[in-house]
Amino acid sequence: VDAFIDKQPKEEVRDDCRALMQLMHELTGAEPYMYGPSIVGYGTYHYKYASGHEGDAPLAAFSPRKPELVIYAMGSVFEQEPELLTKLGKHRATKGCIYVKRLADMDMKVLKSIVKKSIAQVKKTYPSS
Repeated sequence: VDAFIDKQPKEEVRDDCRALMQLMHELTGAEPYMYGPSIVGYGTYHYKYASGHEGDAPLAAFSPRKPELVIYAMGSVFEQEPELLTKLGKHRATKGCIYVKRLADMDMKVLKSIVKKSIAQVKKTYPSS
């Protein structure tokens, strides 16, 4: 993971990645690992959909993509508490992702709350993990 972060071309992105690493480690108690070639994950859970599709995924994760950082979260958190996104700061969001250019544009307390609630929702949705 450290080698992956160190390869990021911009110092600001590397610093933001390290801040996210600290946050996700604090919330999961887990060590970081590479989930595929470009996602830094923390913890794991096993999911199984009604369709029969199943697999393993990180409890919390982020990825430094070229245009912006991607922070993965359980989409139901956004549906249940949409005000969190309005308080977050400069970002865009999809069903399960938050896209940010810089963490400096975020309210880190709100981001921490979102990630914490996402982890809790994953554990509630997939309790056998």
